[in-house]
Amino acid sequence: MSPSPRTLLTDAARRLADAGVASPRVDAELLLAHVLGRSRAALLTLDGVDDDAAARFGALLDQRAARVPLQHLTGRAPFRHLELAVGPGVFVPRPETEQLVEWALARLAGVAEPVVIDLGSGSGAIALSIAHEHPGARVTAVERDPQAIEWTRHNAALRAAAGDAPVTVLAGDMTDPGLLRDLDGAVDLVVSNPPYVPDGARVPREVADHDPPLALWGGPDGLDVVRGLLRTAARLLPAGGGLGIEHADAQGDSLPALVRGSGDFGDVADHPDLAGRPRFTTAVRR
Repeated sequence: MSPSPRTLLTDAARRLADAGVASPRVDAELLLAHVLGRSRAALLTLDGVDDDAAARFGALLDQRAARVPLQHLTGRAPFRHLELAVGPGVFVPRPETEQLVEWALARLAGVAEPVVIDLGSGSGAIALSIAHEHPGARVTAVERDPQAIEWTRHNAALRAAAGDAPVTVLAGDMTDPGLLRDLDGAVDLVVSNPPYVPDGARVPREVADHDPPLALWGGPDGLDVVRGLLRTAARLLPAGGGLGIEHADAQGDSLPALVRGSGDFGDVADHPDLAGRPRFTTAVRR
């Protein structure tokens, strides 16, 4: 007799909870839905799970209990209106970053063909969302990590095939003084979710073991890369150009202070995520 979905999910959620997974029931449902090629909602009408599917579900459950990221197991990460391909070698986009994109799109409203640079693009979540939701935007995604940029290129190709405006993907270091010299003073908006985790900080196993180090660690205070990013942004942006940078919730004072202290930016403000935690800083080029 085929095992019932309810029994499978109850046992799976208990196992994931024991392994320290933060959202055990949701993760169990998403894994089973992935195995069956169904939506989570469709699981409610399912009578049974055949032995082959149950075995595949069990194998994925073993990996999730070992704290392999859920998105690596499904190969997909939802972000705003997109579903991005992700896996080993690329930072998994987080829902918190969606608020930075929301701010960016509001700032670009009414600008027919804005020039946008996404520094440290990773999966391409920010760049591709802006291109998807503002079809006139001319977006460049910059990524340094040779593994991560393959995911950037893959997702950019998928979105272009789906009909979105093409995003230029460029291999480069956001702190490089020579980066994008041909666009000095010609960019409307610079956005970034840079590496900002202080060296040695404790992070979940999914992050420590599976997110690429170049996307995480930002020096003793987490802001070393941001210092170089600010110099690049100051060069690319003309007076009035916009800047948006994501940060850790503990950097809601230090990052805005760093931006103000550079002397290149005014109208510095910090913004919370949907949970009310400090999440990203915005500014305008003086």
